[in-house]
Amino acid sequence: MAETRLIDGKAHAAGLRQHVADAVAALKQAHGFTPGLAVVLVGEDPASQVYVRSKGKQTVEAGMLSFEHKLPATASETELLDLVGELNDDPAVDGILVQFPVPPQINQHRVINTIDPAKDVDGFHPINAGHLWSGEPSLVPCTPFGCVYMLKKELGTLEGAEAVVVGRSNIVGKPLAGLLVQENCTVTIAHSRTRDLPAVARRADILLAAVGKPEMIKGSWIKPGAIVIDVGVNRIALPDGKTKLVGDVAFAEAQGIAGAITPVPGGVGPMTIACLLRNTLIAGCRRRGLPVPKL
Repeated sequence: MAETRLIDGKAHAAGLRQHVADAVAALKQAHGFTPGLAVVLVGEDPASQVYVRSKGKQTVEAGMLSFEHKLPATASETELLDLVGELNDDPAVDGILVQFPVPPQINQHRVINTIDPAKDVDGFHPINAGHLWSGEPSLVPCTPFGCVYMLKKELGTLEGAEAVVVGRSNIVGKPLAGLLVQENCTVTIAHSRTRDLPAVARRADILLAAVGKPEMIKGSWIKPGAIVIDVGVNRIALPDGKTKLVGDVAFAEAQGIAGAITPVPGGVGPMTIACLLRNTLIAGCRRRGLPVPKL
């Protein structure tokens, strides 16, 4: 069996964060402005709290301004939308990110639609989604961009490759397909109702798993030598009562079949915050009519 190469998301993310930090320093020197990212957390979900802290820390390390806003879990939708409106109007804020999920009394789609598309660093606003599929400049969802960024770093060009995306969410699957089309891939979006999903997956030169089901994609579904990007992050219980994180791909089965694969954790995950910083920098430049640095 050929050895499967691990794609080091931590190393790719560190490289992108350094590029962003260098560009921020250059902008400060040349134009005297510092991009600012505002993150809003509603409630006290432990995983979200850890993620928000990490975002704030990495924002500051990149030389940007970090604004954190915390609302109680009992906050009304009106309170959250009013805060988003204030951030839309705040000239110091270039990027707005509302940490999802939000409590059940708040409509997530309404929140997304309220964020100024020019500050929508999550890339979820319908206007940014439309720009992506039209091939126009847009703020692109962070996780999909991180996947394509790593693929291009690993492969150089993706042109002509057959890519299969398993998963069709607005957050990952659909924007990922749009980005791969822009890279001149032949793209199939597959999902739980796809007929003979294993056979469809086996066609892929690049197989991207974003379905949210632990180890659903088996080794026998992978074309020998294919590049596998595993977006899934699933916590499963072990027989000894402990838990572990696994992806959507049966990692052990993929070994020796895939040409390269992202591990979970340590693959796609680290790229997400790095791409968020990239989007904040881009948003800040566009809002001020400055050239966007090549990142």
